[in-house]
Amino acid sequence: MTPLPAPPATGRPGAPWPLGAELLLMAVAGGLHAFAFAPRDAGWLQLAAVTWLAWRVGLARTPARSAVLGGSFSIAWLAGGTWWLFISLHRYGGLPAWLAVVAIALLCALLSLYLAAAMAAWHRWRPVSPWGGALLFAALWLLAELARGVVFTGFPWVAAGYAHSDSTLAGLAPWLGVYGIGAVSAGLAALAAAALAVAVPSRWALAGAALALWWLPTALPQQHTEPTGTLSVALLQGNVAQDEKFAPERQPEDLVWTLRTMVEARADLVVAPETAIPLLPSQLPEGLWDGLRAAFADGERAALVGLPLGDPQAGYTNSVAGLSREAAAGPGGAYRYDKHHLVPFGEFIPPGFRWFVDLMNMPLGDFNRGPLVAPSFVVQGERVAPNICYEDLFGEELAARFGPGGDAPTVLANVSNIAWFGESVAIDQHLQISRLRALELQRPMIRATNTGATVIIDHRGKVTRWLAPHTRGVLEGTVQGRSGLTPFAWWAGRYGLWPPLVLALAIVAPAVWRGRRTRGGDPARI
Repeated sequence: MTPLPAPPATGRPGAPWPLGAELLLMAVAGGLHAFAFAPRDAGWLQLAAVTWLAWRVGLARTPARSAVLGGSFSIAWLAGGTWWLFISLHRYGGLPAWLAVVAIALLCALLSLYLAAAMAAWHRWRPVSPWGGALLFAALWLLAELARGVVFTGFPWVAAGYAHSDSTLAGLAPWLGVYGIGAVSAGLAALAAAALAVAVPSRWALAGAALALWWLPTALPQQHTEPTGTLSVALLQGNVAQDEKFAPERQPEDLVWTLRTMVEARADLVVAPETAIPLLPSQLPEGLWDGLRAAFADGERAALVGLPLGDPQAGYTNSVAGLSREAAAGPGGAYRYDKHHLVPFGEFIPPGFRWFVDLMNMPLGDFNRGPLVAPSFVVQGERVAPNICYEDLFGEELAARFGPGGDAPTVLANVSNIAWFGESVAIDQHLQISRLRALELQRPMIRATNTGATVIIDHRGKVTRWLAPHTRGVLEGTVQGRSGLTPFAWWAGRYGLWPPLVLALAIVAPAVWRGRRTRGGDPARI
């Protein structure tokens, strides 16, 4: 194998370009990387963008320049993938436009420090062998994505693996999860980048290895679960604009539609979105909440509905109430699920940021946290596990319900309100996230949302039924429960994200210990 050559002198083919041009082109690559996630995932584009990153960082002369290039790529990637935060902060939160832009830019810049550090580390400790270099690149990419997904409650939106829900790498989901898919795609990109810098015979070997890795997931066993029962479902989509959701003049009309539709729906399970009832039960007209519970206390039908719960003494929660004959006989007359993973600034206030939240006009901005492992809602023998909006972004937390005990969910149910982000790509991105959860756990996912995407996803991650976004209606269909554990559900349900973290550190630690350098230069220079 021909080792990677040292970078040629500036001005010769393959040399580092002027920093301004490098940053511009790296930002373009990062923007294309963001474009790979929705409205349809494009795994090839994700791989191409990261290949560009690995190629240019591989030619950088110093760790500092590598960090700058990685940071530029990541800022463009995150800004292109989360620009819709501007809608919630400015249009609905009331922040001045300039301050909303600054807040998003700062968020993207801070989150990009992880990838910047990973690229500097790759420059510093990359071994001579392109095979070892690709392995180290994948491990450092994994560490960067794990850090973004965990530190300060985590924000792993548009993590690399979500671009591959329809590519061959999707076959890794039930084995490695979304972070594993992202790491493998990063390793493939590093191999492709290395092929640009070696002699022709080695180039073919690297290309062949990358191609083999691309198709390897198709050879892995994919069926880890088996069918249980079937439920008919009715999923409500109210299509209430966020600035009208808490408006007193609109609440009666929207509330009447929600409650009437729930009662009239003829399905085993009726699901209404997050905060479909935007008021506490005590704030509803007298007898209304008791009447809704009574409507599902007789017969075989059941319902899940999003609403806030609590009181000034105990605090408030963003919750889902489950209504059925069995639930009516239990404590409080209803099943209750309280959201565990809260959204910073939207649902809880980080220490020291009360001033920032006070600038916004967001009701109920400070909730209590529910338990990580919550009981399922049993409907005709099927164990339905609710999760609320942002929570299905954290596959390891959903997997915690699949730990030892034998009562793992057979159906996942997501209730969301993406109206905060208007008619943006956030709806399509969130759908891709839910599809990956279905693939990882091999469980169907039903989604009842305010503005979309209200869908039924089967255990293979395929959308079987769809309701057009930004319309008011009810999606009716059937969902088949599944039992059994995928490898991901087994290890993540017991150990969370520790296994990939330990694996990545086991790959990085020897490289750090050896302290091998394949590039010269002063780390302080760019």
